Amino acid sequence: MDIVCSEKEAGIFEKIAAAAAALQTPAWVIGGFVRDKILGRETKDLDVVCLGDGIALAHAVAKSFHPAPSVNYFKNFGTAQLKWQDLEIEFVGARKESYNSDSRKPAVEAGSLEDDQLRRDFTINAMAISLNKEDFGKLIDPFNGMADLEQKIIKTPTEAGQTFIDDPLRMMRAIRFATQLQFTIEAKTLQALADHAKRIKIISGERIADELNKILLSEKPSVGFDLLYKSGLLQLIFPQMVALAGAEYIDGKGHKDNFYHTLQVVDNISRHTHDLWLRWAAVLHDIAKPVTKKFEEGHGWTFHGHEVVGGRMVPKIFQQLKLPQNEKMRFVRKMVELHLRPISLSRDEITDSAIRRLLFDAGEDLESLMMLCEADITSKNKQKVQRFLDNFELVRKRCAEVEESDHMRNWQPPISGEIIMETFKIPASKPVGIIKDAIRNAILDGVIPNDYEAAHRFMLEKAAELGIAADN
Repeated sequence: MDIVCSEKEAGIFEKIAAAAAALQTPAWVIGGFVRDKILGRETKDLDVVCLGDGIALAHAVAKSFHPAPSVNYFKNFGTAQLKWQDLEIEFVGARKESYNSDSRKPAVEAGSLEDDQLRRDFTINAMAISLNKEDFGKLIDPFNGMADLEQKIIKTPTEAGQTFIDDPLRMMRAIRFATQLQFTIEAKTLQALADHAKRIKIISGERIADELNKILLSEKPSVGFDLLYKSGLLQLIFPQMVALAGAEYIDGKGHKDNFYHTLQVVDNISRHTHDLWLRWAAVLHDIAKPVTKKFEEGHGWTFHGHEVVGGRMVPKIFQQLKLPQNEKMRFVRKMVELHLRPISLSRDEITDSAIRRLLFDAGEDLESLMMLCEADITSKNKQKVQRFLDNFELVRKRCAEVEESDHMRNWQPPISGEIIMETFKIPASKPVGIIKDAIRNAILDGVIPNDYEAAHRFMLEKAAELGIAADN
């Protein structure tokens, strides 16, 4: 074969080839599997294109496995899927496509292998491997995709402008592949992408979010976000992030470009975690700086409260980008709201009270928060960076010490709202919340010990201040 495959993959090819021959349906492996095998990348997806009925071929192939896997098929699209061990195999009949200007959904008709390769998005995704007796294993590469792989170039098989007009999602995919593979987008293709950026408006938010997430999960996400920005796509899909770009000067005093600072933070954190949502927290940690930016005479630029305002922006941004409105969003909001806390602790004399509050507020997400804060150190001054990192180690040490003695993670005060209501025979109301918050703060601040008796006495004292007597 013209590509290197495992013994298991070769066995699967033989089964597909035998089933295709029995049906007199020529077949080829095409697309990402071929590309990734040539690049030596792991791949779990195998696409098969045939001249004929892809659904029938899928059923025939399934029968050759023991036990036979189930076949999921979509008659309207002429596609079928089956899973064998850890490999997902998709079958489709070769086709050619034509598009209307207001939709990325093409009119489809049966076509040849050449037609099918012509409709592919990029040359590196248009290569095929024959599964037919006369040329089994031969690479069919009409657009020199192999040469583009060797030169690490992303380009379209046909005129790039028309490719992106037909299906604007390909613009996002071009940037995603350039980021994942660390390739360069060919100059003409990149220009066409910028020229037709506004076409992205016909693409659903869910499909855009899927590509954004794949870019963000790449080894170096900054490559993709920089391309999105320079192409004009980011302005259309995520204008709040674009607002971070640039630096303003008054009286010779400027601030750093928060867009490129954010990209550096994202790259920093990506070296230490594959957690998509922690990476999103890195993207959004300074998102409110443009709306909180002020110039103060004698001091310079300030961004007071940007962590609080940024936290409030997170749900709306998640909704806008079609990201999940669930605990993932709440985690990102929490990280944005807390991202300055460890930094402030590293600068000041650390009190047990401040550590207790950090442990209580961060809970099980403390390590994620510390990772975000360390990634946020982007000074070009290496000594300054090391000094901050050393201070963070001190914060980590103090957190461990206070946690060991006070057990503040996931802590709940010993006096609950129910106990307060029962003691004073009052319904759920504002005074109950005032008393409960006062007990919690007194324990966090070290005013009273973290035990029931001390908290109960404090509850009675606070209630008396509010004119509430215990029901004896």
